[in-house]
Amino acid sequence: MLAEQDLGRALSHHRAVINPMFAYDEAMADLVFAYCRQRLALDPVPLDFGGSAAIGEALEGLMTPDGHDAVEVLRRFEEHLAVGVVSCDSPRFLSFIPAAPTKAALLFDMVVSCSSLQGTSWLEAAGAVAAENQALRVIADLAGLPQGAGGCFVAGGTAGNLSALLVARDTARRAGRGGGRPRVACTPEAHSSVGRSLHVLGLEPLLVKAVDHHLTGDALAAALEADERPEEVVAVVATAGTTNAGLVDDLAGVGALARARSLWFHVDAAYGGAGLFSSLVRDKFTGIEQADSFIADPHKWLFAPFDCAALLYREPRLARAVHTQDAAYLDVIHEGDASGWNPSDYALHLTRRARGLPLWFSLAVYGTDAYRDAIDTVVRTARGAARLIEEAPHLELVRAPELSVVLYRRKGWARPDYEAWSARLLADQIGFVLPTTWEDEPVARLAFLHPDTELDTVREILDSMA
Repeated sequence: MLAEQDLGRALSHHRAVINPMFAYDEAMADLVFAYCRQRLALDPVPLDFGGSAAIGEALEGLMTPDGHDAVEVLRRFEEHLAVGVVSCDSPRFLSFIPAAPTKAALLFDMVVSCSSLQGTSWLEAAGAVAAENQALRVIADLAGLPQGAGGCFVAGGTAGNLSALLVARDTARRAGRGGGRPRVACTPEAHSSVGRSLHVLGLEPLLVKAVDHHLTGDALAAALEADERPEEVVAVVATAGTTNAGLVDDLAGVGALARARSLWFHVDAAYGGAGLFSSLVRDKFTGIEQADSFIADPHKWLFAPFDCAALLYREPRLARAVHTQDAAYLDVIHEGDASGWNPSDYALHLTRRARGLPLWFSLAVYGTDAYRDAIDTVVRTARGAARLIEEAPHLELVRAPELSVVLYRRKGWARPDYEAWSARLLADQIGFVLPTTWEDEPVARLAFLHPDTELDTVREILDSMA
């Protein structure tokens, strides 16, 4: 019979032989950390390119029974795959809604991954959940929500809108409101995820005619008065920062009417919510304090890595009544001392990454004033870009920016002209600027989010259209 010490050595050797995937490999760690250091040190981050035929060749032969040396796999990634992704954290990425994670947030995202941190329940992850809640409280305070407000971080705005509207639907049902198939009021300007959420939840939209592309309290009142079944409307969705033009709805007017009509008031501030930090645009968010729920995506304008969306409720108990999952193996997380704040009770998820921790770390390291200053910088850049467009004889400003999106047109151009110009910009690594559609016409769109995007870059882009 083996001695205990010999048995321990034998078992250790056995594990090392059959589980090399779980053994610390110092050479691989050095290899990956060196790449991460190199990437973090890029200043500025290059745009790189999108899809390429070489991507398929780089992947060829990698999935084999015996695997490959990490050096070779990382080489293929660095030389072929990484450059096949347009870098959304480049100051020259001005399409869609970019991202600009702080260095502190990126580094702490590595800590979250290396530590296998998850944030499903208080029993399993009280430390992570408490830190995430501290970051959520910063956002809730800026929005003017009461001290009892709370929620969790989800993967993105789509998950946040879906989770909040589920609470709106079921809360109305519990109160005996909404009729056979409840409806939710919104405008056609609402984010596409709102329409998809309504479809998934079996809800129908009450489309309200926008006033200059905004949802207003008066327009909502008129739509309800004209509707044959207003009692079926249980909620209203307002937007604080539309994706296409960065517009903020009449939150004060819509919120007041929602209160008077006992409608659930949800605010989609996925992109624009960061503007709450800025004295330059904070007044546009007046009324958000009336929200029953709202979302803001830190992976957009709050400088966190993907994927991270903050979902907050005025009365979290209502969300908990809807989202808490019942199962024998889950009873323990809802009993006794273990029944603290469980993020699994506030959205359509159970197991979840502690995705709010990089934001928490970055806020704690840099401070909220640094966030305010960075967001102010972006707003000023957008306004400066609008002035440059107004001064250019070949360009026309479509509308002044409310937040940090600028729409403009090149006089005399049709959509093929915009598309060819956009392709040249990316090929020359000047900028990633895609056209969009505004009032049925093609226009150019600049979405500012990175504080390091300079007006000289904007001039270069505008001059390329002459």
